[in-house]
Amino acid sequence: MLFRTANLSQLGDFDEIIDVRTPAEFADDHIPGAINCPVLSDEERITVGTLYKQVSPFEARKVGAALVAKNIAHHLETVFHDKPKSWKPLVYCWRGGQRSGAMSIIMGQVGWAAHKLEGGYKTYRRDVLEKLETLPARFSFRIVCGPTGSGKSRLLDALSAEGAQVLDLESLAHHRGSVLGGLPSQAQPSPKSFETALVQAMSKLDPARPVFVESESSKIGRLTVPARLIAAMHNSACVLLDTSREARIALLMEEYRHFVDDPETLIKKIEILKPFHGAKRIEEWEGLIRAGNFQTLVDQLLALHYDPGYQRSHDSHYGDMAHAYLLPLTDTSSPAMRQAASELLKAISA
Repeated sequence: MLFRTANLSQLGDFDEIIDVRTPAEFADDHIPGAINCPVLSDEERITVGTLYKQVSPFEARKVGAALVAKNIAHHLETVFHDKPKSWKPLVYCWRGGQRSGAMSIIMGQVGWAAHKLEGGYKTYRRDVLEKLETLPARFSFRIVCGPTGSGKSRLLDALSAEGAQVLDLESLAHHRGSVLGGLPSQAQPSPKSFETALVQAMSKLDPARPVFVESESSKIGRLTVPARLIAAMHNSACVLLDTSREARIALLMEEYRHFVDDPETLIKKIEILKPFHGAKRIEEWEGLIRAGNFQTLVDQLLALHYDPGYQRSHDSHYGDMAHAYLLPLTDTSSPAMRQAASELLKAISA
């Protein structure tokens, strides 16, 4: 055998995990902790693929081999230059084929105990999908419910600080979940990357302890929450935040303050609501934005858009809502949420 192989159960046995796929493939998703040392660039892979289809596999392999050799040489002279002989890397490509094989062979010739991942990223991706089907059923979830602005995410942070187990879907999705929920300086991950992060997060949880998670629809921004997890959430016990209107408005004014400096972006997002509220209502809201009257805007959005939608969604999806633990809040500051989290944990453990 020209190279050694390893399987997914051995990921922790290596000093480094090296993804030799293209930068675009790596950006879409990769094994957590891996570094990207592509043996073909995005453009080079297109060139080789075109030759393979339009000329011949032989010509494609000849050109590809030269490119791969050049790129591996570059990595040897840079990224791997100071690695000791005892260094033990694991290498993978899309399906554990020629790209990772080439890197593994050369590393082995140097003297490193390089291994190639059996089945490559494709096998890892299959494992992620299988775990998304089975992991949710292992946990006892406590669903933190409440209308927009009630402090659900802040309570999750406070619960985590108090030592509780938390699965923060919005943090993993880089999105707050509503039409205005995109984070100003952070793009959402790819669907595959989101699912990888979700499996990583669930794999660290203890099934013997409850897991707090915010009530969500099946979509968080442009990402879809896996069906098995949504189903498990819908069948779980609920904690209902009963937060005062004043506190909700203050929270939303704070968390969405970036729109104050960028009103045109907010106007574009508000336009999305036109099919639900009509042109006249949208014009009124745009007028409030241009006038800087954000408090009135938030109040009206809650009353006319978010609260009615929340009521319809949660009444139909969360069957335990009638028996939810009620948590009244008039203050969503950090100290108040820590106190609320502490009281909640004492109540559910009593």
